[in-house]
Amino acid sequence: MTDAITIRRARRDDARAVAELFSIASDGVAEYLWSTFQADHPGLSLIEIGARRYARENTPFSYQHCRVAEAGGRVVGMVHGFVMPPADPDAETGNVDPVLAPYAALEVPGSFYISAIALLPGFRGQGIGARFLEMARDAARAQGCPQLSLGVFDANDGARRLYARHGFREIARATVVPHALIHVTGEVILMVADVEQGAGV
Repeated sequence: MTDAITIRRARRDDARAVAELFSIASDGVAEYLWSTFQADHPGLSLIEIGARRYARENTPFSYQHCRVAEAGGRVVGMVHGFVMPPADPDAETGNVDPVLAPYAALEVPGSFYISAIALLPGFRGQGIGARFLEMARDAARAQGCPQLSLGVFDANDGARRLYARHGFREIARATVVPHALIHVTGEVILMVADVEQGAGV
């Protein structure tokens, strides 16, 4: 069934679809982040703010770092990733938004960070997520990153199993800070995988 799916580089005109898929992947964390920009974008919905964010170029959170899955001319999934910058010993640590602090704490400097993988309902369970992970591994290898990293909610058993099959292991956890826009509670898990380690058998 995956033969009907085309995976390609995202284009700027995919920015809204990318934002909608980030919304799915993040269970509301993306909406919370976009809400912090509302003063700069009066009258825009949160999805519209997200679309503007991903329409930018030459920044980590851009369509330029996305691959999308397309079926029948419609974007049905995406993976977004980029190289996490090295740790900055001079960076100030006191001004991190408390709601976003758990995610900021779970970073692996120098890794290829998979910030989101998402598929629309009806396109899951077809191996597309596995293809996305292998594409991320290829991108990490091409950029000289020894590790992949990602965050996943403890409650998302299906995603955790997928990542484990592809060599990811848990190395840290943080507690989700409750907020009306965020749809999950519990913990977010940091998982890493060695780039040269393939999927499990």
